[in-house]
Amino acid sequence: MAARHGLDAPDAAVIASGSNVLVHLRPAPVVARVMTGTVVLHGDDPREWLDREVAVAGYAAERGAPVVAPSDRLPPGPHEHNGLWLTFWRRVEHDPSLPLDPAEVGRSLRVLHDALAGYDGELPPVAAVRGDIERLIHAGDAPDAHAWQAELRRLARIVFDGAGGGGQTLHGDATIGNTLRTPEGLLWNDFEDVCRGPVEWDVGGLVSSFQVRGADDAFIDAVLDGYGGPTREVVEPFVEASLLYLRAWRARRR
Repeated sequence: MAARHGLDAPDAAVIASGSNVLVHLRPAPVVARVMTGTVVLHGDDPREWLDREVAVAGYAAERGAPVVAPSDRLPPGPHEHNGLWLTFWRRVEHDPSLPLDPAEVGRSLRVLHDALAGYDGELPPVAAVRGDIERLIHAGDAPDAHAWQAELRRLARIVFDGAGGGGQTLHGDATIGNTLRTPEGLLWNDFEDVCRGPVEWDVGGLVSSFQVRGADDAFIDAVLDGYGGPTREVVEPFVEASLLYLRAWRARRR
């Protein structure tokens, strides 16, 4: 696909393989992200999801937000090739050994939200995530499926039912795993799940991702302080909903 647009990549190499496969199109500073595992959430038209991702990430990059920008060396896509969907992104220097400052993490999400607040393109509401979780629970056929359904109904009253189409543009999957550590600071990437809703959804996702990594209360409080709120009590239902989503996703992938 890159060659069709005049980009040779004789030394292309896979640099990550998970929910998506990332390929560095060496020697060019371009990374191809190939949708693999996440396609199960994207229905019959992944193009719509990827169109939104490229548009929102590009919008944030133009406003100086800490994001991995779509490629400027060739059309970022989305592209379909041999039944696979892919997009092209600028390569950045990622060093996972760099230490994480929790206050910086919180601030980086706040800066991202401030940049995205003016985006007025059409996006799904965060309330649609409830349906995604329900489908994963059913598809995974986990022993705890009935308990998870009851938990989802309880949380939905706070997290999803009142969200409607309001709120602002969100990353949608704002876990620490969707950031890259660079010498210039933390960068956000993987905007496949962009949506519109309360900022607590992203903040809760970030907190939950640290909880599953064993972060202590002091670390999480520093993240929230860096963001500038919300309180632990306000964000807790969103954290629980994010953790439920993660459990359902893992059960589906087994």
